[in-house]
Amino acid sequence: MIRVDRLTKKYKKKTAVHELSLEAKKGTVFALLGANGAGKSTTIKCILGIAGKYEGNITVGESSHVDGKDQHARKAHIGYSPETPYFPPHLTGLEVLTYYGKLQGLHGTTIRAESMELLNIVGLNDTKEAVRHYSKGMLQRLALAQALLGNPDILILDEPCAGLDAAGRIEMVELIRTLKQQGKTILMNSHVLSDIEKVCDEGIIMQNGKLVRQFTAADLSGSKTLEELFIETIRNNEP
Repeated sequence: MIRVDRLTKKYKKKTAVHELSLEAKKGTVFALLGANGAGKSTTIKCILGIAGKYEGNITVGESSHVDGKDQHARKAHIGYSPETPYFPPHLTGLEVLTYYGKLQGLHGTTIRAESMELLNIVGLNDTKEAVRHYSKGMLQRLALAQALLGNPDILILDEPCAGLDAAGRIEMVELIRTLKQQGKTILMNSHVLSDIEKVCDEGIIMQNGKLVRQFTAADLSGSKTLEELFIETIRNNEP
């Protein structure tokens, strides 16, 4: 579970996020939506504990953190897949996962077995190809596999479908649906709203650092799509 209460984050004179509150319930997919510059990435960085000092309270799992303190304790609960992943280009996918597994404290044959399984799950079966030869879509798949190392209960997926072709996006959406069925709490950001619509239980739309609309899957059960809801919200909140 992730709870953000009255989060405000400033960079010098710029307020990137203002008085933001949200709650991603256990075992659900929560969508964090907004145009570029809306404050989504800053919110994610605060949840991850890498944004420095902020105002407000963030609860991840059983740990509560106020004003950006006690950040290291929070990181153990979360698997994170960034929008633009980077891995040492000379390593293979298996070597990348083995390296990150060691950083997490996994040992011996456990790392290799789990890494092989995760590569298979995300559709990267060639363990001999170096990351330098990976396409954007393959890097996204590897980033998800890395986020799943250690079987975290909470996942933050930033643009997980970026760079994937149509078939890859379908596979990714199905995988996210499976992870939700396994009881994982997923905070997900994507500009591909049709993919979000297929898996999210609820979410928010941000604009200029503020929450401008909350929605649930029930709001999308009629004739209005998430894309239509998003466009309507942004237009209604233009300055």
